[in-house]
Amino acid sequence: MLSRVADSLYWMSRYLERAEHTTRLLDVNLNLMLDESANSAERRWQRVLQSLGSPKDVTWDRDPFALTRQLTFAAHSQSSVLGCIVAARENARHVREQISTEMWQRLNSLYLQVTRPEMQSDMHAEALLREHEAPTEFLSQVMEAVHQFQGVTDSTMSHGEGWQFIQVGRYMERASATAMLLESYQDELWREHEHLRDGNEFLEWMGLLRSATAFEAYCKVYTADLAPEWILEFLLLDADFPHSLRFSINSMQHALEAVEHVSGGARSDKLSRISGRLSATLSYSSVEEIMSGGIVKYLHQVQKHCAEIHKAIYELYIDYSVQSALAG
Repeated sequence: MLSRVADSLYWMSRYLERAEHTTRLLDVNLNLMLDESANSAERRWQRVLQSLGSPKDVTWDRDPFALTRQLTFAAHSQSSVLGCIVAARENARHVREQISTEMWQRLNSLYLQVTRPEMQSDMHAEALLREHEAPTEFLSQVMEAVHQFQGVTDSTMSHGEGWQFIQVGRYMERASATAMLLESYQDELWREHEHLRDGNEFLEWMGLLRSATAFEAYCKVYTADLAPEWILEFLLLDADFPHSLRFSINSMQHALEAVEHVSGGARSDKLSRISGRLSATLSYSSVEEIMSGGIVKYLHQVQKHCAEIHKAIYELYIDYSVQSALAG
């Protein structure tokens, strides 16, 4: 596969996953505003920014609706939902011949939906977000459209090398996002002393689970008893839940192995070593071991390994030299 094709499919998938994740965070936190105290509002929206990687082109001015507008409609920001969808469509346009007609129609429909002229008006966007029902309705439509695109991709595209690069992008982005989300919630998860609690801790824990689409799945495993250790164990180590770190890393590794097989054995010992070690760590560690070594430190290591895997993918499949290609 041409490196430009692999690159475009990889980033198309990452941008759509990022758009879905950002939309979900905004939707969850806008709904939590109905039950939040004044003291928790400041921390909650700062945590949203932290869980999105603290984007430099987004500012918090104590107005959740203004922040939501930035993270939703800022056209020239790749931190915004609109920016991600525009970038995803542009990457898809570059490889139009590699994706199915149904995929292009679904993505183009989403693009047209979020770039309607009225959406580009700051006044209209502000009014939309300040209505009680409109923001969550709009955000839900975007989430559903991304889910539909993923379903159409899986059912209409041949599961060859191109499809595998889409999976690598999806699960790379999801693993990084889940690690940052967990890190942003550490203060709320580990407030051990009763005098530090303000009565909203269960609401915060529920918000974390809903931000990872995990509340119902968690309850089926642990019942509705929300405990920090169980929440951490589920979102880190559960082998079957699609948004857990373990599931995401294992899925990414399987896709990389499939790419290696389809591409005729092109491989990198560095890439295999990093992805294999990270997968094994999540498969064979216990939550107690992770906690004893420091949760934030562990999450930083996961993010570091994801960055190293990304770099190794580029060195092997995208930015490789002519000499290495001829040698292969």
